Amino acid sequence: MNRKVTTTIYLTEEQQTLLKELSQRSKVPVAEYIRQGVNLILKKHARHLPGQLSFILDKKNKNPDRNKK
Repeated sequence: MNRKVTTTIYLTEEQQTLLKELSQRSKVPVAEYIRQGVNLILKKHARHLPGQLSFILDKKNKNPDRNKK
């Protein structure tokens, strides 16, 4: 597992409420959903990143639907 760093994000009240509800129902931490969302954005915009970084993101992506757009 990679070392995690702290950061601050600003969510709307609705986003926070829905994430908390999802987390409580699924038993998956909110932070994990946020990391998954960041990974989706990085993958979507990988063409703007240095060459090897997109390869690294592909290897780390555990989502079986990663090739879907």
